[in-house]
Amino acid sequence: MRKPVVVTIPHQLGREEARRRLQDGMGQVRSQLSGVGATVEDRWTDDRLAFDVAVMAQTISGRVDVGDNEVRLEVDLPWMLAMLAEKITGKIARQGTLMLTKS
Repeated sequence: MRKPVVVTIPHQLGREEARRRLQDGMGQVRSQLSGVGATVEDRWTDDRLAFDVAVMAQTISGRVDVGDNEVRLEVDLPWMLAMLAEKITGKIARQGTLMLTKS
C-alpha cells in the first residue's frame, strides 16, 4: 500500500516563473539522484509535472501542480519507504523551496 505525502509551498513568483524555476531545477535534482543510482523520469502537461523516481528497487511517483501563489507536491511512497515519510516530507519541502528561490 502506498502512503501519499503532500507538501504545499507558497510563493510570490506567479505561475509562469514558478514553473520555469521548477523546470530548471529538475536537471539538478536528476543529477543529485543519479549519484545514488536513481533514475528520474518527468513529463510536463501544462502546469502539472508528473514524475517517477526509481531507486533501490522502489518507484516513487508524484505530481507537482504549479499555481499562481503556491506549488503543491503530492508524492506516493511505496510501503517500504512509508516509515521515512516525515524525513522525506522535510527534504521535499526544502528542495522545492530552494528551487523556487533560485532564479
